[in-house]
Amino acid sequence: MTAATVGGTTGSVPGRLTFEPAGGGRATLRLSGDWHIGSRFPAFADLQAALAQQPGIRTLEFDTTALGTWDSGFLTVVMRLLQHCKQAGIEPALEGLPPGARKLLHLATAVPERQGARRTASAEPFLVRVGKETMTTWRSMGEMSAFLGEACIAFARMLRGKARFRLVDLAQIIQECGANALPIVTLISVLIGLILAFVGAIQLRQFGAQIYVADLVGIAMAREMGAIMTAIIMAGRTGAAFAAQLGTMQVNEEIDAFTTLGFSPMEFLVLPRMLALILMMPLLCVYADVLGILGGAIVGIGLLGITPTEYYIETIHGVGLGDFAIGIFKSAVFGVVVAIAGCLRGIQSGRSASAVGEAATSAVVMAIVLIIVLDGIFAVVTDTLGI
Repeated sequence: MTAATVGGTTGSVPGRLTFEPAGGGRATLRLSGDWHIGSRFPAFADLQAALAQQPGIRTLEFDTTALGTWDSGFLTVVMRLLQHCKQAGIEPALEGLPPGARKLLHLATAVPERQGARRTASAEPFLVRVGKETMTTWRSMGEMSAFLGEACIAFARMLRGKARFRLVDLAQIIQECGANALPIVTLISVLIGLILAFVGAIQLRQFGAQIYVADLVGIAMAREMGAIMTAIIMAGRTGAAFAAQLGTMQVNEEIDAFTTLGFSPMEFLVLPRMLALILMMPLLCVYADVLGILGGAIVGIGLLGITPTEYYIETIHGVGLGDFAIGIFKSAVFGVVVAIAGCLRGIQSGRSASAVGEAATSAVVMAIVLIIVLDGIFAVVTDTLGI
């Protein structure tokens, strides 16, 4: 049998190893050069191939007299080689390794690896994935129903004067949900009115009916766009904030402390937020309706040649109080949806920083989806009732 040598290709003194048979089923593995993670020392496949060229070996000794500097990369190679020796029935003699390496290997092998500790990539069958998603969805629907029931109970206790929460908290949340939201609602509402007027003007101008831009913008803002755009804005702004606030309290175990002290988190934390949005959403909706109509007036008066008086009279004739009432009712319902989604995801949040972010994202997605679904239901109901 002849010695087999493999070595790295980079580094000032690349790591090399040599197998030298010693007879009697023994062989020596000579390690030389520098063995670093940054340098390309012999690949483990080369080590296995070199060992396979030496049949009949039962004991493997190490010679590291020519070994230079080494780090954890050297230990990784030795560990994998020891595992291969164990599988091949070869007894390794570790006396030739550096003392520091022997100590680290002893620490690494002192506790056996727990079964199943390593992550294994396995594709689950399609039906299994469908079943898990179905069970998760069903469980989520149950939790949502329970949360909604508890919210209704807390609201009923508030009507009877038995709910416990601080009025100063309610006032602060009203400030955050109401006055602090006016800038973004103003911007979006005016732009929506401008866009609706431009879209209507492109078609109505062909028939000389530019005046009906006022009807288009007024009805669209009063019945649909004012309520739904305000709700989406509040879902992204306030719903996410509710989820982040309650999620952070969950991480800090403050919600558990409320329960321990005898305070209902539903009454003390969720109820004020729900009341604030129920009160503020209709007001913000009316504010958005007015600004949207003004945005349409900018286009109608500035580009279509409609006088302010004509635009005002056409808006009054085209838009009735019933249209505003439908939008206001929608906005109140959407406010409950945003509050429930934000508080639910916040209380369900895990106890880590990433879980708080996931809760905020989930609250926004859930609120927007429910808003769109409910708006479609309202459209069908109003059409069926003829209102």
